[in-house]
Amino acid sequence: MTDTPQTPLGALVMSGQGQTDAERIGEGIFMVKDISNAYLVTTGDGDVLINTGFLGNGARNKGLFAPHRSGPLRRIIVTQAHADHYGALPDQWEDGTQVIVGAGFGETVDYFERLAPFLGRRSGKLWASMTRRDGPLPKPPVIVPDVDVATSLAFAQGGRTFEVVKTPGGESLDSVFVWMPQEKAVFTGNLFGPVWRAMPNLVTMRGDKPRLVRAYLRSVEQVRALGADLVISGHGEPIRGAARIRADLDAMHAAVSYLERDTIAGMNAGKTVQELMREIALPDDLQIGEFHGKTSWAVRAIWEENGGWFHYTDGTTALYGVPRSAVSADLVELAGGAGAIVGRAHGHMAAGRPLEALHLLDIALGVAPDHEAGLTVRKSALEQLLAASGSTNLSETMWLKAEIAETEKRLASQTEKGEG
Repeated sequence: MTDTPQTPLGALVMSGQGQTDAERIGEGIFMVKDISNAYLVTTGDGDVLINTGFLGNGARNKGLFAPHRSGPLRRIIVTQAHADHYGALPDQWEDGTQVIVGAGFGETVDYFERLAPFLGRRSGKLWASMTRRDGPLPKPPVIVPDVDVATSLAFAQGGRTFEVVKTPGGESLDSVFVWMPQEKAVFTGNLFGPVWRAMPNLVTMRGDKPRLVRAYLRSVEQVRALGADLVISGHGEPIRGAARIRADLDAMHAAVSYLERDTIAGMNAGKTVQELMREIALPDDLQIGEFHGKTSWAVRAIWEENGGWFHYTDGTTALYGVPRSAVSADLVELAGGAGAIVGRAHGHMAAGRPLEALHLLDIALGVAPDHEAGLTVRKSALEQLLAASGSTNLSETMWLKAEIAETEKRLASQTEKGEG
């Protein structure tokens, strides 16, 4: 497979490789870059850690923070129950450290535990090359919080004031942000996704509980009302300057509000979700990044939040457990064999219609999975989609790369059989 450029989000996720010291990003505030970043805040009475980094990186992160420590680690605040935020907690916890989380942390952890095999397979396909690990990820540590924040929690420590605020529309049910009013700095974690000023991924490809669009918008409003001078997010460099922060939050709110309005209008006008995914686009003055979420995916998420899983255009069969693929063999037979369908798919692919080609190839390869010409056309169609994507969106890029790699593996197997 031809190498493609690193996605912007991929670059952020891997930016901590080679880091040799925690980066000072404010007075007594230090950053260690990880799959999700960890932050140390020093005070006149010991330290506060906001998120800890990823599984297996605790010793590394602790070592990078060590030269900047000012005293005992009084508190660890976890902004959401994703393992890249709390996975390195046990290695950094100290006797007497208070662990603070948002209400719903335990419920979210339980969700991931119950679905671990399912989500693990899906995450593995998308993220294995990003985490640079062989085999399955280690199981996340068991965390027993000392404080669950249901609304807000304010505390003073060593001359600094912290407010932990529960927010309604984060990436998980337990999401919180941390506000330091004296410094006018807010730690948002992944409240706005892993990339700043970008489209939220309301329903992730790997699988997760959906984020409700109105709750997301309320979260933007909640942070916007702070008037922060410094936003410290889960990835990348801090965002500085009240004017820029306000403008960026306005842009995110306006873009997602536009999509909600147009999606609802389209639903009321009788359009299908696929029509709206193709037709709805943000005006130039509302464009935001599509590094984790995408406009078309947000449209679909908003549709299904409001309209549910059953699309009337899918017809009666969608109500039952027999998929369309159950009649693929009939279609192949009626077409005169898999080769005829592959030939038509090749025509679509050659004409720049890779999605139509893949629809047909799903039928042909579902019946004849080792059809070499079909696999070759499939690989070309997937490569067309990858090239058209510009490798901008990480999930889309990693999915297409994984599909291409799987197709190449199947083609190589056919070559080996032929040589044998």
